[in-house]
Formats: sequence, structure tokens, C-alpha cells
Amino acid sequence: MYVIITYDVGEKRVYKVCKKLREYLTWTQNSVFEGQIGKGKLTQCMHELDNIIHPQHDSIYLYQVNNQNHMKKTVFGREKGFDDLFL
Repeated sequence: MYVIITYDVGEKRVYKVCKKLREYLTWTQNSVFEGQIGKGKLTQCMHELDNIIHPQHDSIYLYQVNNQNHMKKTVFGREKGFDDLFL
């Protein structure tokens, strides 16, 4: 399945969440990752993220697209790449 994950977490946990998501998905812009992932890997990823975040203060949004043919992505403005993360 194709997923998009967005997050809003406390400053101290941003790097940990970003690093964890990089193990599974592709960074697309600040606090947004997306990509193909199997159900087992997604469950593992979400479990690992659950161990990092503080549920009372942080949030993670998971959007699942079971058939990527039903999704249309349009980028307005400049499309960021992985290298933009470190500039």
C-alpha cells in the first residue's frame, strides 16, 4: 500500500521521528514522508513511532492509499528533494 505520514511532535523528538521514518519511507518535505510499504512493515514502523512520541503532546497522521491508481499528487511550487532536508 501507499502511505503518507505527517507528524507534529515536540522539538526534542523531531530528529528521532524523522530518523525512524527514513528507515521505511521517503522524505518529501518538513514533517512529511510517503512511499510504498507492506502492512507488516507499516505496523512495525507505527509501533516504533509510538515508542518515541508522547501521546499527550505529539501527533502523527497516517493516510493509507490501498490502490495508488486512485491517488493524484499535485505539487504547487517547488518540489523539494532529499537534499533540501540538509540545506
